[in-house]
Amino acid sequence: MGWRTVIINNTCKLSYKNNSLVIRNDNLQMIHLSEINVIVVDTGQVSITSYLISELAKNKIKLIICDEKHNPICESVPYYGSFNTSKKILQQIKWDSIRKDEVWQKIIKNKIHNQAELLKSKNIKGYEKLYEFKDNVEIGDITNREGHAAKVYFNLLFGKDFIRGASDEINAALDYGYTILLSMFNREIISKGYITQLGINHKNEYNFFNFSCDLMEPFRPLIDKVVFENQNRELDKNYKYDLINIMNRQIKIDNKKHFVSNAISIFINNVAEVIEGERDLNLLNYEL
Repeated sequence: MGWRTVIINNTCKLSYKNNSLVIRNDNLQMIHLSEINVIVVDTGQVSITSYLISELAKNKIKLIICDEKHNPICESVPYYGSFNTSKKILQQIKWDSIRKDEVWQKIIKNKIHNQAELLKSKNIKGYEKLYEFKDNVEIGDITNREGHAAKVYFNLLFGKDFIRGASDEINAALDYGYTILLSMFNREIISKGYITQLGINHKNEYNFFNFSCDLMEPFRPLIDKVVFENQNRELDKNYKYDLINIMNRQIKIDNKKHFVSNAISIFINNVAEVIEGERDLNLLNYEL
């Protein structure tokens, strides 16, 4: 799996040659596909050959296209990500509801734990309350400890006047970062043969990415940390690049360091194995 995030922000032509991405403008640059994890096209002044798009799909390289405001607007993913996609989808459809509720409990505990750890690392008083929420998460989170924790968490992180979903720079940065994170989960879920529409807890009929929304929850504090450290900064191109480059950071899983993009892949495998009874629920641990 590649590790590089390639950002295209100048007028150029993107094509394929000798198993490499070719970037042609005033200069010629070639990057071997084995090195690439994601390509972000952040300008409308780019032409892309269909041959390249086909090869990116074959190599499971995500292509993200941004709109005129430099926000991600669409992405390309292959129809089939695994040789046994039909088998994986049938397994996913038949996943046991009780087991899914147990996994959802663990996911929310992890999310709240990571939120508390971020607050603690920034010496923000009140983080202890989130540990209480974590300890009280029930199977399936039927008492919605996630929602209660989120309200306390965001008010501690960004102030009591902060409202999640409002039109301001902080929310815009959070939304941008979450969109990038979501796209990475979409890529990995499809590459493993599963479908993004069929979630564990998210079940919105209008959401194409229910499963991705489920699994990305514990990773959200990665974005929150960057936004907290840059909350007085305008969401310009450089800021967006910093959010995208989160994928190149390292986190711990089972006391081993992995790049975020690789950690996402490992996490998805672990969740599937737990639901299918191939892995102990207690082994679903990691540190952001």
